[in-house]
Amino acid sequence: MKAAIIGGGVIGGGWAARFLLNGWDVAVYDPDPEASRKINEVLANARRSLPALYDRCLPEEGTLTFTEDLGEAAADAHWIQESVPERLDLKHNVLGSLSELAPETAVIGSSTSGFKPSELSEKGARAIVAHPFNPVYLLPLVELVGDGVETDRAAGILRSIGMCPLIVRKEIDAHIADRLLEAVWRESLWLVRDGIATTEEIDEAIRMGFGLRWAQMGLFETYRIAGGEAGMKHFMAQFGPALQWPWTKLTDVPDFTGDLVDLIAGQSDAQSGHLSIRDLERLRDDNLVGMMRALKKNGSGAGDIVSRHEQALPHREAEDLPVTGDRRIPQSWTDYNGHMNEAPYLEAGAAATDRFMEMIGADADYIASGKSYFTVENHLRYLDELKAGERLTITTQVLEGEGKKMKLFHVLANGDGAPAATMETLLLHVDLTTRASCPPASAVAEKLAAYALAHRHLPPPDCAGRFVGQKRSPG
Repeated sequence: MKAAIIGGGVIGGGWAARFLLNGWDVAVYDPDPEASRKINEVLANARRSLPALYDRCLPEEGTLTFTEDLGEAAADAHWIQESVPERLDLKHNVLGSLSELAPETAVIGSSTSGFKPSELSEKGARAIVAHPFNPVYLLPLVELVGDGVETDRAAGILRSIGMCPLIVRKEIDAHIADRLLEAVWRESLWLVRDGIATTEEIDEAIRMGFGLRWAQMGLFETYRIAGGEAGMKHFMAQFGPALQWPWTKLTDVPDFTGDLVDLIAGQSDAQSGHLSIRDLERLRDDNLVGMMRALKKNGSGAGDIVSRHEQALPHREAEDLPVTGDRRIPQSWTDYNGHMNEAPYLEAGAAATDRFMEMIGADADYIASGKSYFTVENHLRYLDELKAGERLTITTQVLEGEGKKMKLFHVLANGDGAPAATMETLLLHVDLTTRASCPPASAVAEKLAAYALAHRHLPPPDCAGRFVGQKRSPG
């Protein structure tokens, strides 16, 4: 699959990274002589953050190319994303040319945050609005506006690269999300201008309060809870009259005088000017990964999008030994040296055990039926350092698989395939109702026995059965 990115700024670079890291080939067209440098800097940030959302490896990266020929960029593309500056005349020229050069089957999307599709196509172009949010490689939302057939087709493609398409029912200036942001932005400008709050204080109000709620529940669900047991109707009856009070100035905007611009710019520099833009981007990305992974655990908000995308990613095929883990090491697993801490080795090994349980049929449905395997003992050896962003693969050998017992031996390997750790784990099959050990269901027992039989011809690992403090064998 190929994506053509027209315009390589912040948004275009984010689109390029999102497609590229999901296995698409990407061609970038941008006359800016600095386009390659800018795109690769965005891509470097994406490589350290997007894979950290997942517990399964994303597809192998596609091929990134740069071209000075618009037709070459559009040729054979399945998706074309225009991200040029917000000037309607410029978008008319670019989208008009793309409509002639692109394959008829290609989706042509515009990243515009304000123009309607009827305005984009009034000169004869065929385009839909595909408005993302920065950073495009992490934030899943894309607003789609335009022809129903095209937006439905676009939505399927976007879901396949881990995004959340929102089809806007009617075209409207600035779509949905930016209209909401504009309301907050307008009110914030007044609060700064009138000396009520600084830029930093307004940011504190958002990130320490309702911003955290919005990340998981949005606006209406948050207010539904605020209504207590009586729900949304009670909330609206209680707080609805406040809409008549002169709390906000949403229909008015302060004049953008030089003094106001200097005031806001000065406060902003005092707030975060000690950090470079790249430092701020990496801090933002690390925080987003942490929040989205937390939301992923409970399937809430953006975390649900990550979970569904992860489930669609292919597992590596088993070779001599089944591959029970294949992922990139997230920043959160590492210390100040960039090396993986002790606990995540155990977490990775435990995830490999869970994956092997799925492979023999002891999956979520099996557990819900009242049966599972409980870990009795682990022995973990640390052999080498693992670093943030490095690929981690895990293979599993069955040492014992009869009756109630299951003994597994995991090998955690680095990106070069060299062992970085081993984990020997003993599990007992348990009835979750009585909390007592019991034989597994026949289907699970048969699959486990098949693996045990297949692995019987393999030499047992020379470190199997080790105890803490035992001297390592020479070599």
